[in-house]
Amino acid sequence: MLEFVIKRTAQMLVVIFLALTVVFFLIRLSGDPTALFLPPDAPREQLDKYRELLGFDQPLIIQYKDFMINAVQGDFGDSLRTREDALSVVLDRLPATFQLALSALVVSIVIAIPIGVLSAYKRNTIFDRIGVALTVLGQAVPSFWLGLILIYFFAATLNILPSGGGGSPLHMVLPTLTLAAYSVARFARFTRSTMLDVLRKDYIRTARASGVPMIKVLSKYALKNSLIPIITLVALDLGVLLGGAVITEVVFSWPGIGRLLMQSLLNRDFPIVLAGVFLIAVIYSVINFIADLLYAYVNPQIRVK
Repeated sequence: MLEFVIKRTAQMLVVIFLALTVVFFLIRLSGDPTALFLPPDAPREQLDKYRELLGFDQPLIIQYKDFMINAVQGDFGDSLRTREDALSVVLDRLPATFQLALSALVVSIVIAIPIGVLSAYKRNTIFDRIGVALTVLGQAVPSFWLGLILIYFFAATLNILPSGGGGSPLHMVLPTLTLAAYSVARFARFTRSTMLDVLRKDYIRTARASGVPMIKVLSKYALKNSLIPIITLVALDLGVLLGGAVITEVVFSWPGIGRLLMQSLLNRDFPIVLAGVFLIAVIYSVINFIADLLYAYVNPQIRVK
């Protein structure tokens, strides 16, 4: 078990290292950020001095080496725009992103599991066709388009919900529904597939033949034995929701990491972007790491892979 933990820990560190490396070089393609922080008519000498102050006068490989040395120590530098510690700025936005992701996860579970169970029980009926159609639609509709449609109907037309921002539970409704749409479709399809497999088992046929009420068969026997893979998918999907919240936060002006990263990309605020990518990579990797440990605990055969 110890060897398995060490192996997975090493893989997690490699993923974080590669994520930071790729993003470091990609954001440099957007150009020199110093021009954005000085007046357009600033003399060349002032530009060169500012670049030297920020370290952008060094060769790219030297900048990368210095960044990695500091990043290992938890230092991602200061924001180029606000001069605040980059990692602290990102951490301040983390609770809002977690709040949105967790609420979307809860909504996804509450809506998706009943749809999946009903579709499996009513297989090849109108209920099943509607359920499958909704899941396909949920996976096909872009989140930004869905967000704009919800804003148009509930905020602009009906004027019953705020169109964006944060501060109250009402502000969470539209972004939560938007972010949850894809997960609802994903969970519902997976629940339907898992339930169909369980409903074919002999003990389910025996329970039904013994006169056990169908609602009890579905809830106590079928759904209970389908929950293990569903719970696994739900746990892993939390990382997906955290990463996928970027577009939703931008559309609804939600004060989370996603919106901060988008603004920082447009402003070429490299330290904020790298600190945000690091935090998201760590969270996603840790979630997958915990899932791997649970797999290894439940099924020892996984440890040798």
